Amino acid sequence: MLTDTRVALPSQRRLSALADHRVFAALLLLAAVLRVVTILGYRPVTLYWYDSFTYLDTAVHPAPSATFHPIGYPLLLRALLPFHSVELVAAVQHVIGLSTGMLLYAVLRRRSAPGWAAASATVPLLFDASFLRLEHAVLSDAQFIFLVVAGLAVLMWSPRLSVRAAAGAGLLFAAAALTRTIALPLLLLVVLVLAGRRVGWRPLAALVLAGALPLTGYAAWYAQHHGRFAISGADGVALWARTMTFADCARIQPPPDLARLCPNGTKVDAASEYVWAPGASINRLPGDRFTHNDLARSFALDAILAQPLDYLGDVVRDTAIAFSWTPIPHPARTTPAFGFRSGHWELPDQPLIDKVKREYDPDIRGLSSVSPYADLLIAYQHAAYLRGPVLGLILLLGVVAAVRRPRVALLPWAVAMGLLIGPVAVLDFDHRYVLPVIPVACLAAALAFQTAPKRRGYMSDGVIYR
Repeated sequence: MLTDTRVALPSQRRLSALADHRVFAALLLLAAVLRVVTILGYRPVTLYWYDSFTYLDTAVHPAPSATFHPIGYPLLLRALLPFHSVELVAAVQHVIGLSTGMLLYAVLRRRSAPGWAAASATVPLLFDASFLRLEHAVLSDAQFIFLVVAGLAVLMWSPRLSVRAAAGAGLLFAAAALTRTIALPLLLLVVLVLAGRRVGWRPLAALVLAGALPLTGYAAWYAQHHGRFAISGADGVALWARTMTFADCARIQPPPDLARLCPNGTKVDAASEYVWAPGASINRLPGDRFTHNDLARSFALDAILAQPLDYLGDVVRDTAIAFSWTPIPHPARTTPAFGFRSGHWELPDQPLIDKVKREYDPDIRGLSSVSPYADLLIAYQHAAYLRGPVLGLILLLGVVAAVRRPRVALLPWAVAMGLLIGPVAVLDFDHRYVLPVIPVACLAAALAFQTAPKRRGYMSDGVIYR
């Protein structure tokens, strides 16, 4: 009997493990095929007027940006600079998307979620057409999503949080914050949730220290270039734009230097549009809008303190857009869903185009659809879109998981809510900003089905396996 055990144990357990993951393996293969179709269907990649060209320019000339974009994503682009190919950038981002799905599945199985629940949690990320489009653009989102999910995976991997794991998670969340600044409050949120779980002061200290060191170093680098210790030079402008939808200077009564930033009658269809609207009060001040960042922050904080209910009402109203069945364009110029189309789109009128073509990729050109691959994606996208009410149900299921298993599920659910509300609270709603919420919300929701861990030993055909 002992001989049978020793012979049967390795092979049978390997076969059992492979069979246990076959559903996810099939999903991952199909998701990879979809990404190949995307690469073939839209050549070379999607490039956006402001974001994409700024990222590419910063990759060639690394320096802390005085506006919205920290250095995290340009560092990835710089690592790929020797290949001089934005198509390779998109291919790498598609691989990052697949890797994020693998991380989700792995941590859920590690925490004893059933195979069907863990595999289901990866479906929106792997198959929603919005993620395919996001990964196929020169944008920071795919990297940002991966870093947030990786940080959570490290924190959730074992029931007992070690100092090493906490430090690794701190570095990952710091990297996420240096990719998109909305992760800065996420780091504080993670610390608060873990403190509530009483994980111990050593892991908490390791998390805070590991997260603070890269951010402090970047802020010092920023200070060398721009004269102030900060991560971003646009946080005040963004928050000011948020207040333009409700600010009433008769109630705020700002001092004369701030009164210049009061609403001046300019009307746009979304708070974020005030940043760019030529007639907005901040754009009528001398110099670049971002030179008034500190002034804008002071005005915004005064407005929020004077009109807290108006502020909260606007945040709730705009956040609710995420749960509509039919995607609502917000701002109106955006395409929130079903963006795969046939045609050719010239490059935008952007002053950095010639410079970026010369220094990063000489083959940068307008986007063109290629049949039959694009035709397949155009038809596919209408079925492969996560509707707002479904996202709401996923978040509600996350609440159930957080109540039933707060030690494991509360953290991803809290991070999902932070990712949903945070961008709206500091700037505006955008469907693009909702996409990072989805995999994290799915992670929390799948934990509602967590089962007791299997014992290491089991019996089959009279043979005991250990």
